[in-house]
Amino acid sequence: MLKQRIITSMVLAPAALALVFYTPLMIFSYIAALIVLVGAWEWSGFMGLKKITSRFVYVTFIALILTVLHFHWPIELLWQNNKLLADANYLFTLSVAWWLVASALVWQYPSLSKSWNKGILMRALAGFLTLVPLWLALNALRSASYSESSLHGSILIMIVLGIVWSADIGAYFSGKNFGKHKLMPNVSPNKTIEGLAGGVIASTLFILIFCYFAGIEQNKWFLYVCITVFIAIFSAVGDLLESMFKREAGLKDSGRCLPGHGGILDRIDSLTAAAPIFVAFYAWTLNS
Repeated sequence: MLKQRIITSMVLAPAALALVFYTPLMIFSYIAALIVLVGAWEWSGFMGLKKITSRFVYVTFIALILTVLHFHWPIELLWQNNKLLADANYLFTLSVAWWLVASALVWQYPSLSKSWNKGILMRALAGFLTLVPLWLALNALRSASYSESSLHGSILIMIVLGIVWSADIGAYFSGKNFGKHKLMPNVSPNKTIEGLAGGVIASTLFILIFCYFAGIEQNKWFLYVCITVFIAIFSAVGDLLESMFKREAGLKDSGRCLPGHGGILDRIDSLTAAAPIFVAFYAWTLNS
């Protein structure tokens, strides 16, 4: 298992960097859509769909939504005069609202599970609200200030990934060495409050280091830290949400397409929350 995990990581890491830094905007958007559609296939398993045809129906539904959004918000036109298109902001506002609701669902699990686990409609809607904003967020990040610098958006994506990865690493080591108080044992028994705190601290250190080397004005550091703390916490919510749906579906992993890692959703669960929320903050505050 460890060998598979290492080999998969050695393949994924350079592929991810190539995707973020070197692919043209349109190709990036298509590949991001493909990743989201694989995630939709795995999410259909969370919905309890067993038949391949039923699962393809859900994937097709998400694909149609992405197609409509692709023509409505082409990646190269998402920003006008360095401002995110006004109606695109509505989807990110909806996404922020969804993650607040998702936090309540996770926090109150399993007492609130009866409100969404009986039929597939609510779980299908949850998948839509989790996956579709991720695709638009990746497009928005990659295309930000593209006319001024083709790498500006790539750096933004790496900032989000840095926050998520540092939070994951900090949570792992802090939880392993100091974890005593369970965070949400009904959802994920291994996660602890100390682990969450360690993740927040690690992501804060990451953003402070970034601010220092990127030459960010010191009077903005506090704002960056506050936003990072918020994103780090919600990246944990993204992880917990997927764990909750897997638990309800009786699944250990979301899929098997990544040997040693599970499925796509097992790798991007934190990003599903972090990316849209980061875009919302970037568009509303950091880019003002």
